[in-house]
Amino acid sequence: MAASAAIAKSKSTRIAGMDGASPVARKEADVAVTVSAQAAAHVQETDIPYSIACSVPSSPSGLHLGACASIVRMATEEPWRDRRFDHLKTFSSGSRVERQVSTLHPPAEIEVADSKISEEEEEEEEETGDGDGDSENEVPSVDRYFSALQGPELETLRATEVSTLPDGETWPFLLRFPVSAFGMCLGVSSQAMLWKSLQSEPSMAFLHVSPAVNQALWWVSVALTAFVSSVYLLKAVFYFEVVRREFCNPIRVNFFFAPWVACLFLVNGLPRPVAAIHDSHVVWYVLMTPILLLDLKIYGQWMSGGGRRLSKVANPTSHLAIVGNLVGALLGALVGLHEAPLFFFAVGLAHDVVLFVTLYQWLDTNDVRLPKELHPVFFLFVAVPSVASMAWARLCGEFGFGAKIPYFISLFLFVSLVVRINLFFRGVRFSLAWWAYTFPMTSVAIATTMYASSVNSLVSRALAIGLAGIASVTLTGVLVTTMYHAFVRKDLFPNDVSIAIMQRLNEPKHAVAQLARCIL
Repeated sequence: MAASAAIAKSKSTRIAGMDGASPVARKEADVAVTVSAQAAAHVQETDIPYSIACSVPSSPSGLHLGACASIVRMATEEPWRDRRFDHLKTFSSGSRVERQVSTLHPPAEIEVADSKISEEEEEEEEETGDGDGDSENEVPSVDRYFSALQGPELETLRATEVSTLPDGETWPFLLRFPVSAFGMCLGVSSQAMLWKSLQSEPSMAFLHVSPAVNQALWWVSVALTAFVSSVYLLKAVFYFEVVRREFCNPIRVNFFFAPWVACLFLVNGLPRPVAAIHDSHVVWYVLMTPILLLDLKIYGQWMSGGGRRLSKVANPTSHLAIVGNLVGALLGALVGLHEAPLFFFAVGLAHDVVLFVTLYQWLDTNDVRLPKELHPVFFLFVAVPSVASMAWARLCGEFGFGAKIPYFISLFLFVSLVVRINLFFRGVRFSLAWWAYTFPMTSVAIATTMYASSVNSLVSRALAIGLAGIASVTLTGVLVTTMYHAFVRKDLFPNDVSIAIMQRLNEPKHAVAQLARCIL
């Protein structure tokens, strides 16, 4: 009632002062006064502590409608909203997607002059690179990742760096959920494939393994893969900028192969024969298409030089970019294909030879001192040759010399790492990097069961049983520890500082960073 009275009074006052004005001016003044009065009534009803001042210009056209709209916007704005993460969100005023949409659809010409000035200043800051927002929104270069972060997985912020996100509080869960979480899917799905081999391989027939074990592990793998994929898909929807930063990270980019490799393991570990799957060829081509696209992207960067050449970005997790081709070749041979799986096998083998030599040189010439808790990634050295031996055996139809050579290489690498067990488990802080133990151990165990079927002896069967037991115990221990940290201690997913670095190093803003920088 008060709002209606205010509107009526404003109308009468306005009309009384515009006796000589045109009908158009009278109509515009009527609309302007109505909007401003409604805004004032809205503020009074919602008890928002804002004052509204309306000025009517002397122009005969009446009050500018854009100014009234801006007043209503200011009155209804949420001052308590946390905007510190807006530059990483997909749909927000500070996100990259929003800026691109604004470029495609420019604002109307009736905006307030002050808003135009502020936008022009923001554009100048973006062009010159002086603004802080530009450094936060721009994806860092490879050199910046290596200079700002440390550790084999580049997940620890250096003392001279300042995070662009708040340090003293826990970030939203999607921001803390890394793409490396797909390593859990690799470990469990490969274990399902191991128990299928123990059940079906002729050399392991004396164990009388129940098919129920393989079925249970397979369904657990499906559920885990579906959960991790769903969470990361939500992250891609709501925080696409973070996913883009992970893809540009020289370490994290290799984990984008992991979801497809896990799906290949799930098909390989299916409780029934893979060849009996309806349209199994279609399934294989669907799963290998994203791996081929990633191959063209990543391998092209390795060869083309620049900031992402192999000699600069090579690390143990780069084996994940290789193993997808070999697991795909293994599955392709099982579904009855030959030429296409051989193509992926050749591509993967050629790049693995180059990567293996590059990593040996990288570890020797860079004098890298590795933190103990990140040593598990070195077990990925074992994964590629063991999977290559299985793939070649399926392509040729027998575990011949071509399959035995990479198998013996993987067995030697596995033993050389296991004899240094004190460097891996003594005083080690648990993290998702521990899942790097599971997948390579399981791969070498599966290859050993196939080797035992070719060379049927007591030693080969004992070796297969021993490696299968080690792989199963390791997976059980890592899985239980993961659940403990996830549900009891709730520290499985700490703040992911690798997404909170800027393209250019700004001046440190806290005393510790300033002191460290002065000392260095």
